[in-house]
Amino acid sequence: MATLSDDDEGKDVVTAGGEKIGIVKEVDRGTAYVDPNAGLTDELKSVLGWGDRDEDTYPIKADAVAETTDDELHLDRGR
Repeated sequence: MATLSDDDEGKDVVTAGGEKIGIVKEVDRGTAYVDPNAGLTDELKSVLGWGDRDEDTYPIKADAVAETTDDELHLDRGR
């Protein structure tokens, strides 16, 4: 599990399979709020538990993040 902070804002969010799914817009209390890519499929949104929401960002908790690098958050294989 990674520790998320304000330093992670602006990083790309990448699935375990290497697919870029969005960008971190904000981090608040260990949760990254992600602005998804416009082309993100409904199937992938369902896997991430995002469903049909009208909001601009979607939450990803720190326990779903396997690793952070200088430019990316890599999701755990279970996500």
